[in-house]
Amino acid sequence: MPVVIERLSYEYNRGTPAAVTALRDVSVRVERGEWVSIVGHTGSGKSTLAQHMNALLIPQSGRVEIDGTEVRQKAKGLRELRRKVGLVFQYPEQQFFAETAREEIAFAPHNWGLRGQELERRVTDAARSVGLDPALLESNPFSLSGGQQRRVAIASVIAAKPDYLVLDEPTAGLDASGIRELTGLLSDLKKDGLAIVQVTHDLQSALDNSDRLLVMENGVGVAQGGAEDVAGFLLENPVRGLVIPPLVQFAAGLRARGIEIPLTCDLSAIVMKVEERSGMSFKSEPSRAADAASCGLGRCSS
Repeated sequence: MPVVIERLSYEYNRGTPAAVTALRDVSVRVERGEWVSIVGHTGSGKSTLAQHMNALLIPQSGRVEIDGTEVRQKAKGLRELRRKVGLVFQYPEQQFFAETAREEIAFAPHNWGLRGQELERRVTDAARSVGLDPALLESNPFSLSGGQQRRVAIASVIAAKPDYLVLDEPTAGLDASGIRELTGLLSDLKKDGLAIVQVTHDLQSALDNSDRLLVMENGVGVAQGGAEDVAGFLLENPVRGLVIPPLVQFAAGLRARGIEIPLTCDLSAIVMKVEERSGMSFKSEPSRAADAASCGLGRCSS
């Protein structure tokens, strides 16, 4: 069963002169085993939406339902709903408090009542699922690299066996190598049936990895759909703070010249279409495909 959010609105400092509307009539659905990205600029409401998915915030207006159970104030089962939807905050390593990575990962399942061998097995399984070297479990988490710390943080959440994993700006602070490793890790977790909800302002990461995207602007969901549909919308309706990836802009330029090509960040897909159009092969030199396509756009260098 899915996470269903319908016409959700939320206001901070409600009923006071300092009231701020964070969400207005936002709807989205997340099925188990899919990757949904919520993209938007800082202050767009995406983090507030994520906290509703985990029942940290209770709806003021609209409806949030997790696997058939509606989230309400003082509703029975809120604790179990929070286990079902694991939430990894931005820069989660800044919230470490345990002396070892093992203790950090064990905190959530211990809090859920696990003890002894069952707890140890849960910690070991979580560490293995995120690709964390068992030898690092006795290390102080603050002595680990940025990528390793992020793995510990994710392991500490999935050790509680959630069905949905919500990550707020998961790539923040990571270098290119760390981002690739994290993306691969989340893809593997998705293959195992875990739903991934990525909250981010990084449009390229979202377009590359998501089954569906929700675009937020000023507390409103302005677009929702597959990667190509959302890319097309944003090309025609720019959203502040979201940068269209160069390859998507490039693909749009080819389309404008009559070359039928997907709006994608996938260079191989673009190369394939350019090969079909030009009758040339660029398998060993993909950069030449870009040169050929540029000529098709009237931008030949020679």
